Amino acid sequence: MVNINTVYTTVLYILNKEQRGYVTPTEFNSLATQVQEEIFNSYFPDGNQVNRQNQQNTQNDTEFFNVFKDISYKLYPFEKSVNFTYDNTPSVLGWKYSGNGTIYKLGEIISKFTSTGDYITQLASRKDYEQIIRSKLTAPTIKFPLAYTTDGPDESVLIKVSPKPDNLEVNCLFKPVEPVWNFTTGSLGQYVYNAGTSTNFELDISEQTNIITGILKYAGVIINDPTIIQTAMQEAVKVEQNEKS
Repeated sequence: MVNINTVYTTVLYILNKEQRGYVTPTEFNSLATQVQEEIFNSYFPDGNQVNRQNQQNTQNDTEFFNVFKDISYKLYPFEKSVNFTYDNTPSVLGWKYSGNGTIYKLGEIISKFTSTGDYITQLASRKDYEQIIRSKLTAPTIKFPLAYTTDGPDESVLIKVSPKPDNLEVNCLFKPVEPVWNFTTGSLGQYVYNAGTSTNFELDISEQTNIITGILKYAGVIINDPTIIQTAMQEAVKVEQNEKS
């Protein structure tokens, strides 16, 4: 994770040094959410591009220099196997996730039948699903269940499975939680960082410089040399320590 206070104090330090004004906590939180989402979304086209290089044997496969593995590693914290619950509401009649977090992508779906076991479930489009279940030759069975996804209540993901299992487990990729720099108001009206009510960036620590650079870009400051960020972080810490002393 990336500490949100480190990012905010560094951004403020650089903006002040460049005489580019000030970013309020509300503005910062909005930019922080936008940048985190952009970085997270970039993993997928980047990963596909590197995967094509792997298939052509042009990608470095050294343990600590494999880009595809690096991207996969950054996504591990967002990958979870979760249980879906069945909603018997007549207008729903499907499996939905009722836990915490927002699902970004669905992975492997496992239909669990108490009497026979667990089976990987094929995911099809709704059109193909409707055609397949109507055919005696291709109709899904307990050992070869079939599913499709649709929009559920409150824009959630709803999974329809045939035949209906007793339980449904899905490997999901979740969106990172929105970062929040929260504060209390000091005696002089200043913003005082409140770690207890703040939320750090969920991205890997290696993305810290990219996060700061991205936020500064939206604030009108372009940083071409990453070492400037490292220096600014160190200076921002010193400034913060002096203010507290």
